[in-house]
Amino acid sequence: MFGTKGPSTRELLGEGAIVVDVRSPREYQGGHVKGSRNIPLQSISAKAASLKKQKKVIITCCASGMRSGKAAKLLRQVGLEAHNGGAWQSVERARQEK
Repeated sequence: MFGTKGPSTRELLGEGAIVVDVRSPREYQGGHVKGSRNIPLQSISAKAASLKKQKKVIITCCASGMRSGKAAKLLRQVGLEAHNGGAWQSVERARQEK
């Protein structure tokens, strides 16, 4: 499994994944992925149950990929399929390409 790569962000978006932006509301207001949901990192564990009900793959994003990596890990620990999309601008580009 070492060195293997999962599906691309564009592929996941094409399959109906939802995008969760884990930046602060102020950061989110400054620009975000169209159609994304803003759940700040400190709230992600509390919102995991509502995300689980949606039964969709989750792509997390933030400013650089650090917070979104932490969020994706937390979501995977509670049984969700979550992928770190990295910077929100990268996820937005993938959304536009799908």
